[in-house]
Amino acid sequence: MRLLRRFAPYAKYLRQQRGAIIAAIVFGLVYGASSGLGVPFLIKYVFPPIFEERAQALHWTHVIAIAACIPVLFIFRGISGYLNSYYTQKAGVHILENLRLDYFEKLQFLPLSFVHRKAAGDLISRGLSDTAQLQFALTLIANDGIKQPATLIGALSALVWLAVTGHGVWIVLICLMIVPFAVIPIRYVGRQVIKRAQTLQSQLGDVTGHFSENLAAAREVRAFGLEKHEIKRFSITTNALVTSQIKITKYAQALSPAIEVLSAIGISVTLVFAYGSGVKLETFIAVVLALYFSYEPIKKIGVLNNEIKRGAAALERLEAVFQEPITIADPAEPANVARLQGTVEFSDVSFSYKSDAPALRDVCVTIPAGTICALVGPSGAGKSTFVNLVPRFYDANEGAISIDGINVKSMRLEDLRRNIAVVSQDPVLFNDTIYANLLLGRPDATREDVIRATSDAFAHDFIMSFPQGYDTKVGERGSQLSGGQKQRVALARAFLRNAPILILDEATSALDSESEAYIQQALKKLIVGKTVLIIAHRFSTIRDASLILVFERGEIVATGSHGQLYTQSPLYRNLYDQQTLAL
Repeated sequence: MRLLRRFAPYAKYLRQQRGAIIAAIVFGLVYGASSGLGVPFLIKYVFPPIFEERAQALHWTHVIAIAACIPVLFIFRGISGYLNSYYTQKAGVHILENLRLDYFEKLQFLPLSFVHRKAAGDLISRGLSDTAQLQFALTLIANDGIKQPATLIGALSALVWLAVTGHGVWIVLICLMIVPFAVIPIRYVGRQVIKRAQTLQSQLGDVTGHFSENLAAAREVRAFGLEKHEIKRFSITTNALVTSQIKITKYAQALSPAIEVLSAIGISVTLVFAYGSGVKLETFIAVVLALYFSYEPIKKIGVLNNEIKRGAAALERLEAVFQEPITIADPAEPANVARLQGTVEFSDVSFSYKSDAPALRDVCVTIPAGTICALVGPSGAGKSTFVNLVPRFYDANEGAISIDGINVKSMRLEDLRRNIAVVSQDPVLFNDTIYANLLLGRPDATREDVIRATSDAFAHDFIMSFPQGYDTKVGERGSQLSGGQKQRVALARAFLRNAPILILDEATSALDSESEAYIQQALKKLIVGKTVLIIAHRFSTIRDASLILVFERGEIVATGSHGQLYTQSPLYRNLYDQQTLAL
């Protein structure tokens, strides 16, 4: 019962499918009654009238009527069993859908710190295999949790009736004493399964993660000749999974024969007592069937117990996501925000990904609206962290960040991020059409707006060169487009968004000279009138910057124009000279 209580918070998924589950329960009860109670009564009261001596006087119509009881009973049993399974499966697939939707929805709102802390393959495995395991456990509880106890109660009722109405049959009830012994293997197997179930689910995540990682790095695998290396790594991962699966199978599959052996002992003891008591054949057969229908549910309840424990292991992994707090959310009373001007201010802002390693420390700076601001500094100095705090991808541990004097934590996330456009070094395109990817910048844009944006980003011509034009599928992560084409689509998306704040994470660093020329022309038009934050890895990209922030070890150590910083900041001068002299 303690284990079942763990599933209580997730009973809402059962309630959402209450109609199908109630139908499954009703038909499960009918199935249980027709099996555990109906079949023994059939043997006891239907067959004897035909085969006893007085049966010779029966009319054929009477014989046919008696014989018709057999198919009628099994029609009831078959239809109720079918409908029970149908409604159980119907509820199950909807439960699985709702579980996965809730899981996926939770992932969308969890902070990036949590998502980056977990392996992608592990999160995928939780959303696929763990939800499937939990759904299977929930529907099994709703199905066999009713049907098998109903069958057991029906069979025990038949035994009691036979004991009361049959001379000497009460002795066979002594045989039921073997029933408690059937619980022993159930408990033992259950303990073994729970030990290994969580390990198994984790290893499923490892396999999924390896698949995901390998496919994402397909080019590098071939470039470095890592095919055999990857096969060997994957083989080690799958071997560990197979070992865990075999261990669970070893225990789970031993349960059924163990209970069957105990059932056989019970039936053999029954046979001895029946012989000694002079029990009639039809009564004995009815008792044996009733005993069979007593042990069969016990066997299936044992399987149910194992699946509940596997479901509990899956539940524990899912709860790590479901119970993770959403730390970046809308305020209770958000500020009324329309289109912002774009003045960005950091006031004594500190932030750390880990408590012992601050990424930003006591940052104070004001970037006026319309400023083209470049962020320079060594790798790991805090440039990316700085721009990630503006749209609240992360929240500052200390201090405040405001735009136009409004604390970003006082704004709805939707309002804040509607005023910010981001173009990264490696833009992400979703596996959809070019047109659908462009509309992500502004879903209500007209086709004329889209074409104007792609023209400004020098993307319209290459898009129209494809046979399907704007309806061309870009492939996973834009794999069907070149790097320059992907970047121009991303820029067109930013043109469409027309946000007052633009974040550029070195949008041209990985492009060929021709693509870079197109991008630079597009950027000159895109940045007009906007507050622009440029993470500059190449100093050639900051020539249009009116303000440069120099970062070192999480602090802004210098600010100013290129001329001012070159003469006043040794770090800036050193970084600039290292790059320009290397050209």
